[in-house]
Amino acid sequence: MLKLLAFKDAYLSGKDGATAIEYGLIAAGISLAIVTVVFTFGDQLETTFGSMQSAMSAANGQVEGGS
Repeated sequence: MLKLLAFKDAYLSGKDGATAIEYGLIAAGISLAIVTVVFTFGDQLETTFGSMQSAMSAANGQVEGGS
């Protein structure tokens, strides 16, 4: 019986649950920041990567055509 009471006291005084919740909140905050950045700068990034793709395709065509 004393072991059961000691286990209950240890469980109630444990901080593991609070730590897990804190890590969950940190992960949620980071994911929210990533989503915000993607929605804010998504069009600009798409334009940048599109122009890079076009430039690389053009450069690849010049290399293959020149050989």
